[in-house]
Amino acid sequence: MAEKKIGKAVHYYDKISVALIELSNTLKIDDEVRIKSMPQPNKKKLTDFTQKIKSMQINYKNVKTAGSKKVIGLKVNEEVQEGDIVYKIT
Repeated sequence: MAEKKIGKAVHYYDKISVALIELSNTLKIDDEVRIKSMPQPNKKKLTDFTQKIKSMQINYKNVKTAGSKKVIGLKVNEEVQEGDIVYKIT
């Protein structure tokens, strides 16, 4: 399986487990993504997990597809940190 960088996390709401992802490419419902952090001195822990996209929102409205330069809200299975990279698994 190949991975293609499609965005990065710009914010994380820990109480509701939602990450705001700024996209640099298209993402759709049922796509599988990997969210991973790069080692940096200020990172408390490293993120690295995969999940299938079940729902996503733009401005609190459900969408099935989102394109480049959009910021989406994504319910995530694990904690995400700002700056984490999002890859689409193909």
